[in-house]
Amino acid sequence: MISPFYQQRKKTTRLHILKTEAKTKLAVNTIKLLFNSHPGIVKWSIDLEDIDKVLRVETTSSLTMEDIIDQVKARGIYCEELE
Repeated sequence: MISPFYQQRKKTTRLHILKTEAKTKLAVNTIKLLFNSHPGIVKWSIDLEDIDKVLRVETTSSLTMEDIIDQVKARGIYCEELE
């Protein structure tokens, strides 16, 4: 049986998948500082082995894809929705 807590959490979170140009440890640390201090971000990861440097961000329902892209770009890292 699936926990009601888990079901409620799945309803209130969103998964955003983005393409980035985060190629260096500095870029990853910049994203880390941003996301680890943001209350709207539940969990995140970046795959540096992937050619698109895929960034996966699980957020609360109040944080949009555009918010994430704007915040990452404001720190000098190219970012767009992965199609």
